Amino acid sequence: MFATAPTVSKSDYAKWMLEDPRMNFAISQRGAATGLNHLGIQVESADELAEMHHRLQGLASNLTEETDSACCYANSDKYWINDPQGIAWETFHTLDTIPVFGSHQESSSAESGCCIPMAKTESTSPCYIPTSKLKVTGTCC
Repeated sequence: MFATAPTVSKSDYAKWMLEDPRMNFAISQRGAATGLNHLGIQVESADELAEMHHRLQGLASNLTEETDSACCYANSDKYWINDPQGIAWETFHTLDTIPVFGSHQESSSAESGCCIPMAKTESTSPCYIPTSKLKVTGTCC
């Protein structure tokens, strides 16, 4: 569609980081239902992430923080929030690349395909953002 190869290409994952239009999107074949899983805003520095954190705190109380999170072939600091329709939004600053999809190199569970913070819920989706404030350290995958 955009006449360019993926920036990251794995057997089960592809990611594009486009300049025109400037966007970043990924497609994964890891356990989640087909369709939109979440939307992301990638920032370029810790200062930008702190600014986005401040903005998000002003919008909603259901903010989830992850630090040093290993997910989607990257190590990142991030904040998660659900919009009014329940769609998860991730704001993140990538710290480094990693050689595996997440901290657990391979797992057969559906949850292993999801880098969204998990919570017990009646939802049938394997990916869910908790509505309570939750500080997560470590990995999400």
